[in-house]
Amino acid sequence: MRGTSERNILDQFCIDFCKIVEQHCKYIIVSGFVAISSGRTRATEDIDMIIEKLSIEKYKRLHEDLIQAGFICVQEDSAEEIYSYLTDNTSVRYIKNNNPLPEMEIKFVKDKLDEFQIQTRIKLPLTGLDVWFSSINMNIAFKEEYLKSEKDLKDAVHLRKVYPELVNEHEINNIKKLIKELKL
Repeated sequence: MRGTSERNILDQFCIDFCKIVEQHCKYIIVSGFVAISSGRTRATEDIDMIIEKLSIEKYKRLHEDLIQAGFICVQEDSAEEIYSYLTDNTSVRYIKNNNPLPEMEIKFVKDKLDEFQIQTRIKLPLTGLDVWFSSINMNIAFKEEYLKSEKDLKDAVHLRKVYPELVNEHEINNIKKLIKELKL
């Protein structure tokens, strides 16, 4: 497990952002940051987050709390406009204190696969971060079946090596079937 002395700017950004979001809704961190926070060495400029669908009123409160903590939405200042992006299945990006990097890219749950990810979220003690991640099996399935870039395939190999006790091939294959049905 990574300790607090091993935290970098990306880790702290993630922790700070997630603390606020967790007060308003369920969320998960997905994609590359799962592998990076689990010890894979590769660069990234953003962290990907999926959050539950919120009403406009709840989203406004979340947005206000993010602004109070120094986060800024890159696309828009108006909570109503940002909300319209999210409800149109468009992601939005937040930065902190006008620093262009890192970014948190957030989007609403958009289908039953995203809902399943939220339901099966997990904290990964190895990361040293007290944040919610999508499951290791979900990450592997997405990287191998949907994303398929060289870096994503290497992320999947890394996750298989680091979390052998969490890897379930049957579950990965079932998730891959769902991906084919819903995403491809």
